[in-house]
Amino acid sequence: MRSLRPHSLRARLTLGLLVLLAVSCAAVGLAAVVELSGFLTSRLDEQLTEAGNRFAVSLEHQGQVPDDHDGDERGDTRRQATGTFGARLVDGTVTHAAVVRPSGTLTVDLTAQDRKRLAAVPVDGRGHSVELSALHEYRMLVSRGLDGDVLITGLPLEPVEAAVHRLELVAGIVFGAALTAAGIAGALWVRWSLRPLSRVAATATRVSELSLASGEVALPPRAPETDPRSEVGRVAGAFNRMLGHVEDALTKRHASEERLRSFAADASHELRTPVASVRGHAELALLHPGPLPPEITRALERIAAESTRMGAMVDDLLLLARLDAGRPLEAAPVDLTRLVLDALTDARATGSGHRWELDLPEDPVTVTGDEHRLHQVLANLLSNARLHTPAGTKVTVTLEAEATTALLKVHDDGPGIPEDIQSGVFERFTRADRSTKAETGGAGLGLSIVAAVVEAHGGVVAVESRPGSTTFTVRLGKA
Repeated sequence: MRSLRPHSLRARLTLGLLVLLAVSCAAVGLAAVVELSGFLTSRLDEQLTEAGNRFAVSLEHQGQVPDDHDGDERGDTRRQATGTFGARLVDGTVTHAAVVRPSGTLTVDLTAQDRKRLAAVPVDGRGHSVELSALHEYRMLVSRGLDGDVLITGLPLEPVEAAVHRLELVAGIVFGAALTAAGIAGALWVRWSLRPLSRVAATATRVSELSLASGEVALPPRAPETDPRSEVGRVAGAFNRMLGHVEDALTKRHASEERLRSFAADASHELRTPVASVRGHAELALLHPGPLPPEITRALERIAAESTRMGAMVDDLLLLARLDAGRPLEAAPVDLTRLVLDALTDARATGSGHRWELDLPEDPVTVTGDEHRLHQVLANLLSNARLHTPAGTKVTVTLEAEATTALLKVHDDGPGIPEDIQSGVFERFTRADRSTKAETGGAGLGLSIVAAVVEAHGGVVAVESRPGSTTFTVRLGKA
């Protein structure tokens, strides 16, 4: 039943108008039918009163039904309307019953139920409706005779019912046509009245389809405003003002993002030289032929290691800044199967404590992209699995070829990613364990680089994790 309900405001207003009009038409029709039925019934009662009980009196003439040629007043039935019914009751028992027909007066065969109904009609000088099996429904008037008997005179209700049924038919046709015309006209009127609201809805739909997460956003033209005194005009005005505030906020956000990207790119670029210089001097000092105190040697080794790590971090930040700026990557055919083999070979060399497995299709899988950056994606995913799972964890790399895409999965049976950081695992500087040592835990840029590079290739990356099962899925377009 819920699916049959109208969903749009236009449909609801039109349906509401039709329902109100239908109720009004039904009320008018019902009142007209009741009034006509009452009026015709009262006229029939007047006819009964005018006719009196002459026909019923005539029924007791020698116990026979008189014909139209009797000369006395009691036997004269020529002035009775066709269909007039007459009956005589003595001590509650029907002794005579007849009805006037065009051919003459005919005796009526009454059933026991009919006799009971006639005997139950009160003698109050008012008309009562009684249904007889042989004559259908009649309007009866009961009076007492001079001999202490009860005389009943009746006229058929068929003309009244026919007139009422005809009115019902005419009213149904007229009201049906009126409802149809009103429905069409009402739908057009409501549609015309709600046109400004439809434009507001269309503008809101276009805005909802925009990606507002990052980058410069061009909002669609404002919704046309109408009379501000109307409800629709006030909605359109408020909506346009809201769009103006949103546009200002998006413009300021984009400018802030651009300044931040520029700063990150400039800072990363400027830091590469001094970091390389620090690492070079540390390595040069370690090559000094003379003896060095152990403390000095350890300090120089740490300086070299941290400068190497800092250099890698600067390179990652510079790569992210370039990807954020929308710099295009190379677009050439890349044998993804070979990249997976090379990356897994490197992972086995650095993570000998893990179990590495490979599941490749029979035919090579080729995609279009930047080979160096795609290799970095694989290396970061495998490095992430190695760094954040204990020794002995099984890591399985699966490559599947679909109709138009290549599907790469990296699965491990380690402890899983904490649920509270799964939603932000691809954000920058996100780390599963804040207390992890810097030299082993990384800076939290690896997975953000994966997401940025895959997005730059027009692909998607996702993760599903629970204790004992973590799967990173990368989907790329095939060449």
